[in-house]
Amino acid sequence: MNPALTVVKSTDPTATARRRDIRGASVQSQILSKSLQFTVRPFLTVWAQAPSLPWPMGLVDYAGLLVPQISGTTRSRVMLAECEAEWIRAEGTGSDRVVLYMHGGAFVCCGLRTHRRMTSRVSENIDGAVLSVNYRMMPRNPISHAVEDGVDAYRFLLDSGYRPEQIVLGGDSAGGYLAFMVALALRTVDLPAPAGIFTMSPLTDMDPSGKLDHENASKCSIFPPNAVPALTALADRVDARIVVEGQRGPRVSPVDSDLAGMPPVLIQVGSTEMVYADAELMAQRLAVAGVECELQVYEDQVHVFQAADFVPEARRALRAIGEFARNVSPRRES
Repeated sequence: MNPALTVVKSTDPTATARRRDIRGASVQSQILSKSLQFTVRPFLTVWAQAPSLPWPMGLVDYAGLLVPQISGTTRSRVMLAECEAEWIRAEGTGSDRVVLYMHGGAFVCCGLRTHRRMTSRVSENIDGAVLSVNYRMMPRNPISHAVEDGVDAYRFLLDSGYRPEQIVLGGDSAGGYLAFMVALALRTVDLPAPAGIFTMSPLTDMDPSGKLDHENASKCSIFPPNAVPALTALADRVDARIVVEGQRGPRVSPVDSDLAGMPPVLIQVGSTEMVYADAELMAQRLAVAGVECELQVYEDQVHVFQAADFVPEARRALRAIGEFARNVSPRRES
């Protein structure tokens, strides 16, 4: 399945989503930002110079063993059609709603382990289970295969007895891109829309120009400017191996898709992130399409700061995600 999506452009540049600016940066968040500037950012600078080399990206997921799930969380593995997934349930959570979660990692790394603590926090805050998807990644698979895996996970939830109004899609960074793309792909296979979508620091535009032209290109604590075009070029090379009717398909971005009829959306992003431009553009395009959307901008927070639950702003953001999920998928009447 390679979802065929209608490409549209905004016709109303004045349309705006609801925006909430969360001011202030804690000492913890400032320390985190500085540490990432001197660790992850230099590594990504080197990676971007030769992304096609056989980097041991599979080892990154094992780093997640250093940040285990929160105490009392239960988990179990399930097999989908082409990949694994994992049930995550924080202690004492209910059964009224579930999150289908797509992890970040630039489509090339991370997985169930790296995101286990954050997904357990999500479970705790939404008062429900999380199905975390270990989707297929580049360079062995094109991004479209990851979208297929997300659709398969959605089918699995429906087959498990969940109703669409109980399912919320979620994701961070590249997983935010996938959360939007899965929601769009559900239309092509005649599956009902979920109750809502939340994303953290989402990539929404595969065209790097908007990000590179933004002032945050030099401010981001994690991504150097050369990482963005390198990722796009890698995705193009992988996609070039998938030939449909003799031609490569167009690069598809959520911001350029027909967004009309999408469920309510929550987007969270840091004010100095590289993908701030993507988050802002996606919120605007959703508003143009008439979709209920709230853009929450956290001052000076790093990319996917929600993963660092020792940071006060992370805990606040996760509580906001829980509130969003409970609003779009309220508790069933007994």
